[in-house]
Amino acid sequence: MADRYLTFTGTAPGRFLTRRLGLPQPAALKRWSPERPELQGDRLLLTAGKSHLDLADTGLALTGSAEKPLTGTAEKPAAVLLDATGVRDVEALAEVHAALHPAVRSVAESGRIVVLGAPLDPADHHQAAAQQALEGFTRSLGKEIGRGRTVNLVRLTDARAAESTLRFLLSPKSAYVSGQVIETGAYDESGAPAGPDRPLTGRTALVTGGARGIGEAVAGTLARDGARVVVLDVPQAEQDARRVADRLGGTALTLDITAPDAGERIAAALPDGLDVLVHNAGITRDRRLVNMPAERWSSVLDVNLASVLRTTDALLESGTLRQGGRIVATASIAGLAGNAGQTNYGASKAGIVGLVRALAPRALAEHGVTVNAVAPGFIETKMTAAIPLFIREAGRRMNSLTQGGLPVDVAETTAWLADPASGAVNGQVVRVCGQSLLGA
Repeated sequence: MADRYLTFTGTAPGRFLTRRLGLPQPAALKRWSPERPELQGDRLLLTAGKSHLDLADTGLALTGSAEKPLTGTAEKPAAVLLDATGVRDVEALAEVHAALHPAVRSVAESGRIVVLGAPLDPADHHQAAAQQALEGFTRSLGKEIGRGRTVNLVRLTDARAAESTLRFLLSPKSAYVSGQVIETGAYDESGAPAGPDRPLTGRTALVTGGARGIGEAVAGTLARDGARVVVLDVPQAEQDARRVADRLGGTALTLDITAPDAGERIAAALPDGLDVLVHNAGITRDRRLVNMPAERWSSVLDVNLASVLRTTDALLESGTLRQGGRIVATASIAGLAGNAGQTNYGASKAGIVGLVRALAPRALAEHGVTVNAVAPGFIETKMTAAIPLFIREAGRRMNSLTQGGLPVDVAETTAWLADPASGAVNGQVVRVCGQSLLGA
């Protein structure tokens, strides 16, 4: 269902009326398209503290720092990158203010601000305090900046390791990702993609629940990036799965993901191996706990969590997931913040977070596979279109971008995590929620 309020506020009468009434004024987000693959405008590099980071290693086109406030439409940067990795004490935090204060107002609509921070040093509580302060700063700025602009924090030690992350966050592909803190690990020498436009060329990706909704968008985006896509769904959705697979030049696989032998059957269907495993299949059976029968509880936990654990274990143990592989699971802000009537769903999605955090270091060490999750907020789907009007409007507006996301927003984030160049991103749970006011 279309967001009519967003459309109305894009008109002159809508802007006038909503401004007078003090109502939210969401900006139409600029998402990726073949015609506009990049944000239009300069990427401005600023520095706070004494940094030793060499951002030339990222290959990003960056302009020099601004010594004075930016004015005039022609000078508006599409993105601002603040290197604050050298901030080690409270005094240096003043340089964060000094760097961004004159520039933040001039960032273009739907522009980006990315703050670069360093890992917290457990041996230096002054540095840890200053670097943790960047998180509160970033989240707060994201909630006040408006006009479709986003603000995120990346903690890193090596600019090369963060290249794919910075390219994603500084592009239209990250339109609905804001207020996030992403940590990158060591640089992965084997992570060179086949090409910047189609980084998944030659790789095979399996998307569970791929016949419709977010799963279909994920499958389409991975195929756009060059992957051979396997669309997995339940037998009842075979027709839709085949339709999607045929459109993308992939294959359809129908089975019950909750079956004890689902992992073995997937492995048998992929004798040449698998590079990207996207756990997207999920169900809801909402009801308050006092009224929830055992079947509603167990069915949600089985589909959303137990099946993910079983199939992941089976595909890792069989070697079906090849070296350099990527696992991307679907969590939810309901698992981070909770939601009335969804104790079963919230438990299952919080379980995904636990899976990612525990499995990520071991899967990388033992199998060369990264494990991450996306946590969608309010996404415009057939399911959310069925929500009563006032609850639906609350879901749309209760985030920094004051609008719902689209399935493609989840898909773009998944594609970034699936990128061969994203090997330094591991154990992360990235919310795709427009910086929802719910949860951390």
